Amino acid sequence: MSDNIKTLEQTLNSDGFAITAEIPAPISASAIEMEEKIDLLKGHVHAVNVTDNPGATAHMSSLAGCNIVRNKGIDPIFQVTCRDRNRLAIQSDLMGASALGINNVLTLAGDPIKNGDQADAKAVFDINSKKILSIMQSMNDDGQTMSGRELQTRSKFFPAGAAIIHEPEENWEPVALKEKAELGAKFIQTQFCYDVDLLKTYMKYIVDSGLSEQLFFIVGIGPLRSDKSAKWMRDKLFGTVIPDSMVKGWSNQKIK
Repeated sequence: MSDNIKTLEQTLNSDGFAITAEIPAPISASAIEMEEKIDLLKGHVHAVNVTDNPGATAHMSSLAGCNIVRNKGIDPIFQVTCRDRNRLAIQSDLMGASALGINNVLTLAGDPIKNGDQADAKAVFDINSKKILSIMQSMNDDGQTMSGRELQTRSKFFPAGAAIIHEPEENWEPVALKEKAELGAKFIQTQFCYDVDLLKTYMKYIVDSGLSEQLFFIVGIGPLRSDKSAKWMRDKLFGTVIPDSMVKGWSNQKIK
């Protein structure tokens, strides 16, 4: 990536308003389809997430997709799920990502195998997403792998965790997010949330806990094509929050 391209980390640290987009890695053995999607986003976003076998179906690897994104001049966000790889493969991919200049890494559990099209596949889950954060923290700070072996060149990861916007119970404490911050997470990307009032309530707890001083929050939103797609997202995408009023609004607009 050329030096004049601003990274996501630079944008967030300069108190800028960061816009990211997510591209499902294509089911393709060519870069063409990926490049076409990237071209639509260039100049409009600060970074692009590349999914890691979304829906538990086989796609181009997130690492390869991120390299294509980077070569097109946009800062990529490498998504790593725990479902498909053991700790050796994950550390190998992380070292490879760093070598390619891919430093933004979002850690995720991954969709259940039963949701995909190859139900006989074996889920791995050797380690969880927090452990991946601790691995990156060790690679950054100590220059070591999980086993303590020394890296010849240490990494410069800008790690991230995921969160779901929800209605907090009274006296709720964001314990999981605090732990992610302690393990080196620098920013959080949330699942889709289209309820502004709910978001305000949730973020008040985050601010009161002091986490807004430790973590950047990028809230998930996206264009809704129709009432049908809104219903599907609400019902099928885990953690998505779409108010009934918004779905009905789409239905009424369609009728008109």
